[in-house]
Amino acid sequence: MPLTRSKGRPRGVTIIDVAKQAGVSPMTVSRVINGDAGVRDEVRAHVREVIAQLNYTPNLMARSLVTSREIRIGVIYSNPSAAFMSELLVGVFEEASTRAAQLFLLKGEQGRPPTREAIQGLIAQRIAGLILAPPLGESSFVREIIREAGLPVAVVGGVAPDAVCVWIDNDRAAYDMTRHLIGLGHRRIGFVHGNPDQTASIERLAGFRRAVEEEEGLETQIVQGDYSYASGLRAGEELLGSERPPTAIFASNDDMAAAVVSVAHRRHLDVPGDLTVAGFDDSTAATTLWPPLTTIHQPVRALATAALQMLIQDIRGAAPKVDGKPRVMVLEHALIERDSTAPPRSPAK
Repeated sequence: MPLTRSKGRPRGVTIIDVAKQAGVSPMTVSRVINGDAGVRDEVRAHVREVIAQLNYTPNLMARSLVTSREIRIGVIYSNPSAAFMSELLVGVFEEASTRAAQLFLLKGEQGRPPTREAIQGLIAQRIAGLILAPPLGESSFVREIIREAGLPVAVVGGVAPDAVCVWIDNDRAAYDMTRHLIGLGHRRIGFVHGNPDQTASIERLAGFRRAVEEEEGLETQIVQGDYSYASGLRAGEELLGSERPPTAIFASNDDMAAAVVSVAHRRHLDVPGDLTVAGFDDSTAATTLWPPLTTIHQPVRALATAALQMLIQDIRGAAPKVDGKPRVMVLEHALIERDSTAPPRSPAK
């Protein structure tokens, strides 16, 4: 069956072309090229036949990195939460220092992915693998460029095919926090939703809804945020300016929760006397704020460390082979109770 090409500027045959023609994943093609075990003989023979048919030439420079002493790892990020990214980058740098890994950082602006040219420029720095910080692990645009390059990838806080994925159970974590607020006696609860394009945001909202559906007589308000402090300010104003404002607000990250506390202070509301506020992540924002935030501890440094460890396993061919499916590690979360939550001052009416 001939390879169909789209019209436009000519380009060389890529690993993604070989994978489509052979009916396998790009990772399988990469394993055949690198001589990895775990590929059936008939699949290996078929892929080699397609490689010959298409006259595909692998990137030998990238392949040589697998056996070199130092591994070059790219980290692509564009998360609007400075506190989250600070924790993630510290975790990656600390682990890289113990594994002879050199890191190359690429940042997208205002929550958007970097340009195709910027990502390809990063890959051209003899990168052996890539770590994608949320929300970029779920960007089809970014993943397509990486697939074309045939590089291993680790996704933090999301799930993607043919990738190492490390995260927490966001649904359960949000459920636990919501049940905690209900247990304190709150009956009017606001929720600040995160970026709706991220799986973590969708699961946190699902956990919140699951918890409130178990209890009769609750009033809930859900407003949209995007994980930035500015969106938390807007959400706080909307919730606290409503006709029946909530007595408790649960924000999908600490940055937005901190913004809600700021809005409460501007409105001369005592936290937690007049308003309970809870966050998510247990970032530096949770402990530098007054009062310190009750929050869900997401082990961001540990997530980053695990992502780099598993990515290096993939690069060196030592990882278990799960062709075409994400290899997922789920770490534990914890509810950290601090001074920003308390029972409502008077029973909700």
